[in-house]
Amino acid sequence: MSNKQDQNHGGFTAETGFFGGNLPAGLLADYGSPLYVYNEDILRRRCRELTALVDLTRFEVNYSAKANSNPQLLSIVREEGLLVDAMSPGEIHLELAAGFRPQDILYICNNVSAQEMRFATERGIRVSVDSLSQLELFGQANAGGQVAIRFNPGAGAGHHAKVVTAGKDTKFGVSPDDIPLVKEILARHRIRLIGVNQHIGSLFMTTETYLQAAQTLLSIATSFDELEFIDFGGGFGVPYKKLSGQPRLDLEALGRGLTRIIAEFEAETGWSPRYHVEPGRYICAECGVLLGTVHAVKTVAGTAYAGTDLGFNVLSRPVLYDSHHDIEVYRTAGAPFGLPTPVTVVGNICETGDIITRDRMLPELTENDVLAVLDAGAYGSAMSSNYNCRLRPAEVLIQSDGQPRLIRRADTLDDLLAPYGQAS
Repeated sequence: MSNKQDQNHGGFTAETGFFGGNLPAGLLADYGSPLYVYNEDILRRRCRELTALVDLTRFEVNYSAKANSNPQLLSIVREEGLLVDAMSPGEIHLELAAGFRPQDILYICNNVSAQEMRFATERGIRVSVDSLSQLELFGQANAGGQVAIRFNPGAGAGHHAKVVTAGKDTKFGVSPDDIPLVKEILARHRIRLIGVNQHIGSLFMTTETYLQAAQTLLSIATSFDELEFIDFGGGFGVPYKKLSGQPRLDLEALGRGLTRIIAEFEAETGWSPRYHVEPGRYICAECGVLLGTVHAVKTVAGTAYAGTDLGFNVLSRPVLYDSHHDIEVYRTAGAPFGLPTPVTVVGNICETGDIITRDRMLPELTENDVLAVLDAGAYGSAMSSNYNCRLRPAEVLIQSDGQPRLIRRADTLDDLLAPYGQAS
């Protein structure tokens, strides 16, 4: 993006034409600040990169909708030929509303009630359980049915301990050591095992651990009769430090590795199941940015602070996981930028920990500067809240023709009262 009214610091949005010719400040004027903005072309590009990962007609991509469950984005993902995962009845409800068929959805439940399991099975949706206890509960609720099981391959990966979802220190998955017990429960309730799946963690940027875990899952699969599908899981990372030159995940190497181990597995077993991967973040992270406004600047004990409307109710990843997000700065009326200087960017929540980034080198910020927090399309809006009774922001899609379209309105004050049966 290049214009005389907004300058950017960094270059990602300029290089990608992210805003489609729209000014960030103009989008905020039209839809309010803060604001989530998504780019349709980037979303479609990421979908196509993953559907081409393995050249096999039985290879399918299940979008992990917990990363971003906006129905309009779900519809685009569906149009690109992806299937979808669900983690709750609410996600199932949104996915069906977005046009996914029940057979397109895999409900990967975690510590849920029999009622939730029946919510899925009564709609013809496949269910995956991740403990012996949940398998027993499924059998009691759906004797004679079909089920998938999530196994723990014994190794995990991720950018933070809180997002590692396999290995010794995680609540997820059935141990391979418990396969005899799995078979006993399946037989007792006359349940047919149709698939196995795993998830090693979130945001891996190298391929080795993922491929090792995939091979482990294939080995686990051979403990059972031939399955309908084998789901290698997700966790595909994106370069959150792209402005510093962080390289991308090598999808070609990952695709070659998966192709090789699938071919070896089929040669050894004679099986021909469907194979799934479960990307969430990779699909939607880079298609979204979070725009906000600087409202205050000050220096306390030698630390420069920029106070914004980007509280952790809007973007919680930095507070939860110490996550890095690149930031670009836009300034109206062609005002020049000063030299980069360390600044701590904070939000408007009454918490000391409400910090987006500490001592980030940015142009000296002033009131009314517009900030773009990059790679906010995954686990951004999906994890937002009304903490401090703050209103969740609107969401806008920059369509392929460059035109913005509102795909979620901002909260109103009446929305805060609605659950209590009151309105102003």
